[in-house]
Amino acid sequence: MSNSLSVPNPSLPPLNSPTTPVSEQFLRFHLDPDMTALLPIEHLIEVLSIPLGQIVPIFNMPAWVMGVYNWRGEILWMVDLGHLIGLTPWYQQNTSASIHRAVVLNVRSKDATSTLVKSQMLGVVVNRVEDIEWCNPDWIQSPPASSVTSELASFLRGYWLKSNDEMLVVLDGQAIMAAMPKSDVLADS
Repeated sequence: MSNSLSVPNPSLPPLNSPTTPVSEQFLRFHLDPDMTALLPIEHLIEVLSIPLGQIVPIFNMPAWVMGVYNWRGEILWMVDLGHLIGLTPWYQQNTSASIHRAVVLNVRSKDATSTLVKSQMLGVVVNRVEDIEWCNPDWIQSPPASSVTSELASFLRGYWLKSNDEMLVVLDGQAIMAAMPKSDVLADS
């Protein structure tokens, strides 16, 4: 069983909202000690603490697919997000953690052939989860092509340069979900 922190429901009014009404909430986390990233709260369900050994490896999957985890009685595929975007894999990072920190990603998409909305869930393992950031989507900029690796580029919505010159990478939850291998095993979960 895991300890979890629920992500605030974006439909509820925030307790400490920023002064600009066009701001959105993003979860701030680290992919490795040197890269801070953001994902939109609207794509997230929960933050999990998973003890090591609770993710069951599945053979014949890409190296960044860690395996599956029993989450609320359902099979949740787990992905090393840093490894997926071209960073050092979680297991090679210098860490003494006895748990995996993961974020449950929930992406909804409309079926092209009907009006049905399809929901897909995926667990993404990250180095460390911090807090919620408020950001105006207009402040998210496209990075120069020369500063982004090809692995990262396909998952990148942009970056946000804060007033203190801290650069935060803004990831695209739908692109992360689209990267999952297409197989009968994944389609059934």
